[in-house]
Amino acid sequence: MTYYVGLMSGTSMDGIDAALADIAADGTFRLVATLSHPWPAELEQQLRKLALPGEDEIDRLGTADAHAGEVLGTAVMELLRSAGIRPDAVEAIGSHGQTVRHRPGASHPFTLQIGDPNRLAAHTRITTISDFRRRDMAVGGQGAPLAPAFHKAVFGSSSENRIILNIGGIANLTWLPSDSQEKVIGFDSGPGNRLMDDWIARCKGERYDQEGAWASTGKVSVELLERLLTEPYFRQPAPKSTGTESFNLEWLAGLGGGLDTTLAAEDVQATLLELTAVTITDAVRNLPATTRLLTCGGGARNDRLMARIAELLPGIETGTTATAGIDPDWVEAAAFAWLAWRTMNRLDGNLPEVTGAREAVILGGIYPA
Repeated sequence: MTYYVGLMSGTSMDGIDAALADIAADGTFRLVATLSHPWPAELEQQLRKLALPGEDEIDRLGTADAHAGEVLGTAVMELLRSAGIRPDAVEAIGSHGQTVRHRPGASHPFTLQIGDPNRLAAHTRITTISDFRRRDMAVGGQGAPLAPAFHKAVFGSSSENRIILNIGGIANLTWLPSDSQEKVIGFDSGPGNRLMDDWIARCKGERYDQEGAWASTGKVSVELLERLLTEPYFRQPAPKSTGTESFNLEWLAGLGGGLDTTLAAEDVQATLLELTAVTITDAVRNLPATTRLLTCGGGARNDRLMARIAELLPGIETGTTATAGIDPDWVEAAAFAWLAWRTMNRLDGNLPEVTGAREAVILGGIYPA
């Protein structure tokens, strides 16, 4: 058995997802164990602040980077203890890190994920691969999304076209053609959970809207929804990617024209859920014909959101990636275990047709044990 660990903390910033996988020489993938590890409260607060411009950023960034690397190492050791696997049995860790800024449209495009891989490798004594996204950017890509290559490898079907929908803080879609000669399509559609999470945190002090229950008590504001849908990003063609520096409560207040302060709080939440559902399903309808949509990420647990997406896509069978072999909570972490396997075997990890890169490249920097 050849073990790899994948670590993911997404734009929801709700903690670290850790996945242990057994990956054979031919790429056959088996998920062995999983674990969710929270960010310490103080660090989580710092990470959220770093996602938006502020004062004293360099010192705060350096401190958070070091602290995050240590916490990532703790998460790996907890995962291995729970699975009964020794660190020296693990070939490598693939650590996404925590995105604190993603600017693919800047004059000099950049993306920044923190969680010091030096500390992670030192803490675990396991070779660590990190900084996956910037190599794709170096050859003209968006640096995101990277998961579609993994989706193609583990969820592709020769009998039907499929869409893999990942709903984290930001939502992204991967269209997987049944015909291997056709190219995969993938991009970020826009907001996922993060706007809803931030709104319920502001209004009720809760981390997330469990099963969409609070949103279900509100009414969609057509006026607010129409204003938010004027966001130019929604009309941009792929390849494209975005982040919470673009979609946040400041964006809501600005584009919403202050309606967030005059509407009932639950109506705003209902409208934010509708925004996520509408932008996802509009994106789906602009893709080639599809038989099945499989959802992963935290949004798969939002029953109201899942029901609304199904209502808006009556001709497509909807479900989660669990039906294809991987629990929706662990797909992204599993992807970075797989990307680590690709890098260690000197195989490219990006899909240029998805990211817009000029060529396929080996991703990440390697930090030896």
